[in-house]
Amino acid sequence: MSRQTDTTANFDAPVMTVFMLVKTMPEWLAMSVDERFSELGKHVEPIVQRHRERVRLRFYDVEFYTARVTDVWVWDALDHHAYELLVEDLRETPFWDRYFAIVEILPGVENAYAKNNGREALAA
Repeated sequence: MSRQTDTTANFDAPVMTVFMLVKTMPEWLAMSVDERFSELGKHVEPIVQRHRERVRLRFYDVEFYTARVTDVWVWDALDHHAYELLVEDLRETPFWDRYFAIVEILPGVENAYAKNNGREALAA
């Protein structure tokens, strides 16, 4: 079994999930779509690749339904330190408080209440 397959299997039960609520800034919105994807490739993709064995990212667009934030970045991490290192790297890019305002960071543990009480998680 390859290392990548092993790592992917670990993401079935991340230690933590972080919901990062962000809002686009005027500088980001002033760019063309091509420029935005270029900036993502230059600044964010290398960080995501560097941390991919311990942290995964999903993007959700929410600007259609709320004015407070425009996007939710969902980070699944296999440990707290891996998430902290990722954030340290992101803070050194223009994506942190220049292209996007970091409105709120909500870390959580999936079904912790049920797990902590030895119960099956309620799911639909």
